[in-house]
Amino acid sequence: MTDYLKQEIDRLDQKIAAVKKSLADRELAPLAEEELAKLQAQKQVLLAAEQTPQINQEDSIDSTTRSGNVIIEIRPGTGGEEAKIWAADLEDMYTRFANSQGLAVVKLDQGIIKIKGKQTATLFQFEAGVHRVQRIPETEAHGRLHTSTATVAVLPEISEKEVVIHPGDLTIQFTHASSQGGQNVQKVSTAVRITHKPTGIITSCQTQRFQEQNRKIALDLLRSKLYQRELQKIAAQKSAARAIIGRGMRAEKIRTYNFPQNRVTDHRIAKSWKALDKIIAGDLEPVVSTLTRQLPPASPSA
Repeated sequence: MTDYLKQEIDRLDQKIAAVKKSLADRELAPLAEEELAKLQAQKQVLLAAEQTPQINQEDSIDSTTRSGNVIIEIRPGTGGEEAKIWAADLEDMYTRFANSQGLAVVKLDQGIIKIKGKQTATLFQFEAGVHRVQRIPETEAHGRLHTSTATVAVLPEISEKEVVIHPGDLTIQFTHASSQGGQNVQKVSTAVRITHKPTGIITSCQTQRFQEQNRKIALDLLRSKLYQRELQKIAAQKSAARAIIGRGMRAEKIRTYNFPQNRVTDHRIAKSWKALDKIIAGDLEPVVSTLTRQLPPASPSA
């Protein structure tokens, strides 16, 4: 536990003890019970930090200033089958943009890619959140406009020194891969699913031919998610200490892609680009450069 956390918990314990004394007063008891519930909720937020794997403070830096590789996870949101197609379109967009910047892209699993390069974190720091698309799906028989979403998480690639994962905290399952790869992949249990018991975070990988390769990728992804979770928790703890209870990290709608109008709108800066066809083809540079000028460095993605 950090000195900061210990001081805040000690302070809350003193307040809780004082409030408990007021419970004996019939007139003050209702207010005391309400105040006690608030203080205990704040304390629980702070105590939750003890369950998070330890970050090596000497090696770790915020993901937005890190100059190394990033892992981008894209998941379908609302919209059914069209949302799945939209998530795949976003993955293609990021892959093309990365390639245009001379960055290497490695597909880790379904909807998960790693982008390797010195300035990768800077280029992709503002992509985390909900991406909304408005278009007429190819399967739409009556020409109606549909709205679908996909969520994007941008995670720094974390070394084993930066986040220590204890083997006893893991449940590792091996199953038959359902992805392409031929009969040899199907005959053996190559797919790996890892559950981190203290946090409930689950990662998996099945794209590689060998079990150990999939295991390493799943562990790398878990390490990045735990790092991100810790940074978010630190922010929540500071808010809790200022009497803000229950503040959560929520994914926000950051951008809308309107195909009929060939327009992309970023809601954080209220700016639109009439070049959706070019942007979806990988020409994200105008969007990235504008966001870099107008927004402060991004906090860890949700």
